[in-house]
Amino acid sequence: MANTVEITRENLDEVVRGNDLVVLDFWAAWCGPCRQFAPVYEAASEEHPDVVFGKVDTEAQPELTAAFNIRSIPTLMIIRDKATVFSQAGALPADALAEVIRQARELEVNVTPPAAHD
Repeated sequence: MANTVEITRENLDEVVRGNDLVVLDFWAAWCGPCRQFAPVYEAASEEHPDVVFGKVDTEAQPELTAAFNIRSIPTLMIIRDKATVFSQAGALPADALAEVIRQARELEVNVTPPAAHD
């Protein structure tokens, strides 16, 4: 996992705040589909060196698993400009992963502050 970062409760905020585009893979060592998806994820991280690819071990990080409401693994999540713009359970084929990353790059994220109450 040379191009991926292990995401923990301690470093999540720093990673998300410090990067425009973060792709997270929620996984566990016992999960067969997670192990099958790992090489696809690693290859994508090598193809997109400007994107942060993080791996969240759901067994080691139960607080993050709960905070992100992860119910099935693997789950792929993309955070763009500190907002979750994609979340889907299940392993994606390489071409589908490349497409969601492309769409996330092109997405305009406009965070509008809440309207003031009179």
